[in-house]
Amino acid sequence: MAVLLAFITGIIHLVATTRAIEMSVVLAVLFVLNGLGFLGGAALYFTRFWRRSFFLAAAVYSLVTILALFPFQGWGVEAFYMNGAINPIVTVTKVAEAFLVIASVYLYSSTSN
Repeated sequence: MAVLLAFITGIIHLVATTRAIEMSVVLAVLFVLNGLGFLGGAALYFTRFWRRSFFLAAAVYSLVTILALFPFQGWGVEAFYMNGAINPIVTVTKVAEAFLVIASVYLYSSTSN
């Protein structure tokens, strides 16, 4: 489940880069890096390099990504709106990231060293 959530938000961030570049090149670069971070983390899970502590890193990474929305879009519910309507891309990515935080903390706590 956690890998699927990371994959979903990673792909959405990469696809959303095309819209982000219209606003700012810096924002587009951040979208690409964020998308690659999620996809890289998901891929790392299937390697021999994966460690239990990476679950906590995934939780923190996801939480930071959720919080990073607000300086760019506004500090309230309006962050989830675009042109007066709910932005489905933002909503899906932030919900996936929130569930990834929960899943990662659960996996950390339920996995042994």
